[in-house]
Amino acid sequence: MIKRTYPNSRLRRTRAKSFLRDLVAENNLTTDDLIQPIFIADQSENQSEIPSMPGIYRHNLDSLYSEVEAISKQEIKSVAIFPAIDSSKKDQKGSHALDEKNIVCLALSGIAKRFPEIIKIADVALDPYTDHGHDGLLIDGRVENDQTLALLQKQALLLAQSGADIVAPSDMMDGRVKAIRDILESNSFFDTVILSYAAKYASSFYGPFRDAIGSSANLDGASKKTYQMNFANKDESLHETSMDIEEGADIVMVKPGIAYLDVVSAIKSEFQIPTFVYQVSGEYSMLKSSIENGWLDKNVMLESLLCCKRAGADAILTYAAKDIASELNS
Repeated sequence: MIKRTYPNSRLRRTRAKSFLRDLVAENNLTTDDLIQPIFIADQSENQSEIPSMPGIYRHNLDSLYSEVEAISKQEIKSVAIFPAIDSSKKDQKGSHALDEKNIVCLALSGIAKRFPEIIKIADVALDPYTDHGHDGLLIDGRVENDQTLALLQKQALLLAQSGADIVAPSDMMDGRVKAIRDILESNSFFDTVILSYAAKYASSFYGPFRDAIGSSANLDGASKKTYQMNFANKDESLHETSMDIEEGADIVMVKPGIAYLDVVSAIKSEFQIPTFVYQVSGEYSMLKSSIENGWLDKNVMLESLLCCKRAGADAILTYAAKDIASELNS
């Protein structure tokens, strides 16, 4: 490293004016980096408030299309769809996930017709559809890995058939990426992208999300630790990611986001593969609530997302995407 000494080197020189700071900025955030998650529900009202997520709503299909239109006008090119399923449609096996007329399938096909330019991401996991709130089949108190894979295969194929450009297995079952890749290939969905939640941790930051999709009512959250990652571990994330890449993942993701940027950096450095990060509901709600209460400056949200880019993230799922895009475009 070149030795730099004062006063020949005054590092404040390039910080003195805003255009200089922009000129030498090492990282930049644009609307191309943002993915807006959207909650949908089979409900009569257009929007229903999610109390634990300020400014975020569940949408019915009519409201969904209005929301996607607003997002598109802010030059955001990608949305991720998450359903809140009525309890009457939930069962132990998550059977409604395989119904071609479920709200996710209807939403995907509807968006594809109305907004063909929008990239549509759909989660592959059973937790919105199961009455116990787990991501897979629960048998004798244990989430059964291999029997779950067969259901995830069928779910992923149905999502692709409904119009998903990207299927995103978030369940953390071993072998699910290969199982999904195999069924997509055998059904000629050669160009469907797999975005693997490669490093998804058993985190307490997911609480508001579980409220939003209604998966928390009967859930013993601690038992998700049997398949989601231990937040004490980083090397394990490299192992998980390596396996997912070998099995056919096109993009990998770290979840949660701002509390796990060391993991993002390690994965990006090790594999040089497109790497996404999910600023999850708890992270968003903490910042949003602090902003609304005047405890933190509103710029903290933008700062947090730029930090994700600095760590190596190529794109960010964030509930603040639409608001941040409005700031970037102004």
